[in-house]
Amino acid sequence: MNGELNRTYSEVTEFILLGFRTPPKLQTLLFLVFFLLYMVTVVGNISMIIVIKMDSRLQMPMYFFLRNLSCLDLCYSTVIAPKTLANFLSNEKNISYNGCAAQFFFFALCVTTEGFLLAVMAFDRFSAICSPLLYPVHMSQKVCVRLVTGSYVCGCINSMIQTGFTFNLPFCAENRLDHFFCDVPALVKISCADTFVNEIVLYILSALIIITTTTVILVSYASILSTVLKIPSTHGRSKTFSTCGSHIAVVCLFYGTVFFMYAQPGAISSPEQSKMVAVLYALIIPMLNPLIYSLRNRGVKDAVKRILHRR
Repeated sequence: MNGELNRTYSEVTEFILLGFRTPPKLQTLLFLVFFLLYMVTVVGNISMIIVIKMDSRLQMPMYFFLRNLSCLDLCYSTVIAPKTLANFLSNEKNISYNGCAAQFFFFALCVTTEGFLLAVMAFDRFSAICSPLLYPVHMSQKVCVRLVTGSYVCGCINSMIQTGFTFNLPFCAENRLDHFFCDVPALVKISCADTFVNEIVLYILSALIIITTTTVILVSYASILSTVLKIPSTHGRSKTFSTCGSHIAVVCLFYGTVFFMYAQPGAISSPEQSKMVAVLYALIIPMLNPLIYSLRNRGVKDAVKRILHRR
């Protein structure tokens, strides 16, 4: 029995990404929509990276983290978008087995790392507002580098575990993925083995990551709120809150979609829902993040004005 299973498992050398079940004419429209979203994502995040790099007044921890956030948004949308765009215009919507594993690994790495980075950014705002005198010590350059490195390490560990568990599943002769990229819910669904352990691992890891990072965020902002409410000046309170508004908006968007996608069982059995949510966190959120920060962050807006004025 094991020999037969291994034989059929080895026959799957590629997957077919079914993508969106729409008529051919709508495929062209979807291509244009996805292409526009991706181009705005690329231009927005690269612009954010360049602005922060070029402006000497933005060489502080908050913008160091923001630059890394833009890099992650750019990376994980690039892991998905080009292949998806190619499939819209091609009759052969295949991806190799190794290519599928690599796509999932880097996507999981970037998404998990972003979750931890958002928690780090919340801690940064907590340190700046609640302990301003000790802020240079708490968030020194060495500490910032270690926090970002730790985020990537956590992302890498989760990605390796998820990729290892998922791609050790036997897929037998079934290789049609009801998704537009390689993701756990779609891969688990076509496996010919019992996937109970894989689903439990997915829920436990997702819950652990979400609980850990959201706890840091909630505790940080609870302390920030307590500190801000003690400020007698209304203008002072408003100015302090404005430095956190962009981050809160990004956190709500990111964690809302990730929780819906990975931390509840319905995603496994609802492919169409999963696709819609996946579009949100794979393309729309990476596009919105630089817009949110550029429109709401006075430091970024002033930096853009200075750069344009010099030119």
